[in-house]
Amino acid sequence: MLVGVPKETKIEEHRVGLAPGSVRALTERGHQVLVETGAGAGIGATDADYVAAGASIAADAAAVFAAGEMIVKVKEPLAAERAMLRRGQILFTYLHLAADPVLTRELLDSGVTGVAYETVTAPTRGLPLLAPMSAVAGRMAIQAAAHSLESSHGGMGVLMGGAAGAPPANVLVLGAGVVGSNACDVALGMGARVTVVDRSEQALDALKARFDHVTTVVSAPGVVEGLLPLADVVVIGVLIPGAAAPHLITAETVKTMRKGSVIVDVAIDQGGGAETSRPTTHTDPTYIVDGVVHYCVANMPGAVPLTATQALNAATLPFVLALADGGLDALRADPHLAAGLNVHAGKLTEPHVAAAFGLDSVTPEAALS
Repeated sequence: MLVGVPKETKIEEHRVGLAPGSVRALTERGHQVLVETGAGAGIGATDADYVAAGASIAADAAAVFAAGEMIVKVKEPLAAERAMLRRGQILFTYLHLAADPVLTRELLDSGVTGVAYETVTAPTRGLPLLAPMSAVAGRMAIQAAAHSLESSHGGMGVLMGGAAGAPPANVLVLGAGVVGSNACDVALGMGARVTVVDRSEQALDALKARFDHVTTVVSAPGVVEGLLPLADVVVIGVLIPGAAAPHLITAETVKTMRKGSVIVDVAIDQGGGAETSRPTTHTDPTYIVDGVVHYCVANMPGAVPLTATQALNAATLPFVLALADGGLDALRADPHLAAGLNVHAGKLTEPHVAAAFGLDSVTPEAALS
């Protein structure tokens, strides 16, 4: 198979779909790889590095999309990229369709086979291709919060770990999954006081076993509303695989929060967990609503592209190889990879997206047959 790797075009996105080491794994198995010039610059990989790994270099994205039987990216294709997709081509990347009806419609119209990293499953029921970036984003969320708490950024002027005679920040984490556990790790390491809310007692027990000093609270009506006025930082890390994020924080509730407190909405890729959240960029990461600083960067790991690309490639490479070796047969043979199929030949195969936009969907099996 000819695998295409375009340069990412989302603002301040410096990751790359395949690092040179992953390219070498493909070429050693007899596949061709076409990489857009400069695609690896953000991770310090030169065109020469890709050539040494067995790739060819394309002058622009148009050449990559025209030749590639499979396109491997990091972020969802933007409008100009979507215009270059075609029926019979495989697109393997993060899609987050439930947050973007235009993206969904244009992918359906293109006829492309869209396999989303974030809905590929594992035998353990986890999300193996979402987990590494969720871990990075969870850790970065506390760094972003600490920065945003500074008065020069609109925050209340609180140091995350406090100081002698001054208390540490109160951090409220919504969700005890991968984002939440990594946020806890960094926040506790910085000396903050951390409270985690989740619907799952099992997830909270696991978190408590890992972190002695975290306070855990089972979610119930009114719990979040009662905790928000006490928080200096709120990290939203909730996830319903394939679906839009639930709004755990209403616009009215934001008004009850402390002035200068911070919301870091890691769920913004899926539409955001607060009614007041809207996507931002690394160039302009925050805005203020009712005195509360909102950090809602939709590609947080893009700011640490070397770490993020290494972690992402470690998880995605086995699936890239399977798709390159088997094409659609790889999807038919592996139900966990097939769970990543969101669109195929004009058919929507992700039921949560269908529900969000009032569209019809079919099962991956039916679409592939």
